[in-house]
Amino acid sequence: MEKLVVATKNQGKLREVKALLADYPLEVLSLKDFPDLPEIEETGSTFAENALIKATTVAKQTGLLALGDDSGLEVDCLDGRPGVLSARFAGEPVSDWRNNQKLLALMAGIEPEKRTARFRCVVAIVEPTGQSYLAEGTCEGRIGYTMVGDQGFGYDPLFIIPGLGLTLAQLDMASKNKISHRSQALKQAIPILLSILKR
Repeated sequence: MEKLVVATKNQGKLREVKALLADYPLEVLSLKDFPDLPEIEETGSTFAENALIKATTVAKQTGLLALGDDSGLEVDCLDGRPGVLSARFAGEPVSDWRNNQKLLALMAGIEPEKRTARFRCVVAIVEPTGQSYLAEGTCEGRIGYTMVGDQGFGYDPLFIIPGLGLTLAQLDMASKNKISHRSQALKQAIPILLSILKR
């Protein structure tokens, strides 16, 4: 069975990827399986650049097929922020709670119709040869006024899905995987992975 190393230590993200790839002949590993790998610096200015940095580094260091992703929240009334800085929006130490509190503070007083936002994810697949592929997905929604739900991570408790009236953090994994930005990007990436596996 082909091994695929997901360039993350984030267990929430890893669970999502494993669930989406469960039907395919892949043994999904993560950076936790390679504790000696050095920390990867995300120095890119776009999601695509960061995804490629992660996947390329891991493919080169492990000699295995690698998948890196970078994703974040783009809030329209904040001119697309926090964007690539989503994980570190409130600075160090990195904290989902502090990031969410900063977002709420910046958006205080903004009416519901102007709270539109999207999660964007770019997935990079890199072969040990260095050959790379990109796929992208988005999930549209709006930012709530309070954190609701405990199923997700990151900004999920603030991100309300239109039509459902629920935040991503109120959805179970199966429901989230049908609509999330990461699932949309991975669905685009699956044909790429399958073409690699068929060789």
